[in-house]
Amino acid sequence: MKNLTLKNIAGACGGQYVGTEAMKNFCITAVTTDSRSVEEGSLFVAIPGERVDGHSYIKKAVQAGAAAVLSERELPETSFPYIRVESSLQAVKDLAEFYLAGLSIPVVGIAGSVGKTSTKEMTASVLGQKYRVLKTEGNFNNELGLPLTIFRLREEDQIAVLEMGISDFGEMHRLSKIARPETCILTNIGWCHLENLKTRDGILKAKSEIFDFMRPEGHIILNGDDDKLSAIHEVRGIRPRTYGLNSSNDVWADELEPLGLQGTSCRIHTPEGSFHVRIPKPGEHMVYNGLAAASAGLYYGLTLEEIRAGLESYETISGRFRILETGKYTLIDDCYNANPVSMKASLQALQDGKNRRVAVLGDMGELGEQERELHRQVGAYAGTLSIDAIYCAGPLSEELAAGARETAPELEVRWYPSRDQLMVELSKLLREGDTILVKASHYMGFDKIVNMLQV
Repeated sequence: MKNLTLKNIAGACGGQYVGTEAMKNFCITAVTTDSRSVEEGSLFVAIPGERVDGHSYIKKAVQAGAAAVLSERELPETSFPYIRVESSLQAVKDLAEFYLAGLSIPVVGIAGSVGKTSTKEMTASVLGQKYRVLKTEGNFNNELGLPLTIFRLREEDQIAVLEMGISDFGEMHRLSKIARPETCILTNIGWCHLENLKTRDGILKAKSEIFDFMRPEGHIILNGDDDKLSAIHEVRGIRPRTYGLNSSNDVWADELEPLGLQGTSCRIHTPEGSFHVRIPKPGEHMVYNGLAAASAGLYYGLTLEEIRAGLESYETISGRFRILETGKYTLIDDCYNANPVSMKASLQALQDGKNRRVAVLGDMGELGEQERELHRQVGAYAGTLSIDAIYCAGPLSEELAAGARETAPELEVRWYPSRDQLMVELSKLLREGDTILVKASHYMGFDKIVNMLQV
């Protein structure tokens, strides 16, 4: 890893090096906070958590091959070098900032209320047609996950596509300082993390912190159909490039043709020309994600044919509108997370399913004081759609069920206090050939429902 000698690590994070003079210039091979993923020559970072204290695993990490340790505690009589710091978490952030600065790799930072992961995957797929791309994996998008993603970068990588997720003010400011994005993509300003951010204006303010450490020569890509984002006309002399379904945007789409669960066909218009493309996953929201990715591709010199190929080769990941054919059901695994905007988008896409279209839904978290009303609104929206049944679970989803019944009294709606109670009844309710959407916030554990239905 370029420049990551133990001497430089101590300097970058303001730590005290403890070890032999000979080891000061040892260059580590990797950085990890998990003793199970230690490789020979790596730096093990001991982070104290609410449930697990990484300091308890130092011995195991060294036995597994860690060359050095970063610790908040003094480690007496060690046979290995370590770096003592005040805060291991802050040290990881400082070290990631130092490491990334030494690589001179452009960074595309992706933020927003909904669609970050899909936009990240599509953008990486597009840019991967021309460059060696490193992208955020899983949910490594916060103040620990982002640095750990950055440590996966190597000199041969040509561009990084980094998802940046927050839930409070100041977090995006700190993430921006680490990543120093060259290109900033904001997907939308929706209703999420309201416990801390309170209003959509609060969400806009928090997400806009991504610009705080944007590189001076940077690019901004915004959803021009979003009422909050469309009000951003300039940031430090940089005019945003907008995308959407409205032809007033710089990059826009029309001729949308739903292809069921096979996706959506459309024509994308850009300043460089237009092209037909099939977005491989259904829903208008996926077209928006594709437009953001196409906009990034233009900035990095891809041809329209390369952009089209990147969009059409996009693949979803587990829990993010992944379509599974079980032989008995068509499952739409969208259970990684949920908020009102994403829930409505997924319900809309469910309409494209074959046979009976069933929504298996759970609670949405972090919605603040309006949580019950927002659940009722989602239910009311679901009642206006061409779906056949809603089976939901969780204390907040009782409001969702009530909203659906009010809008569509004829719709089959069933509510259960808990996920486990729903699982007991589900096999009796479903029919062979059903298309089933499974969606809830991550803490509801609806992945267990997906696993059960695949058996």
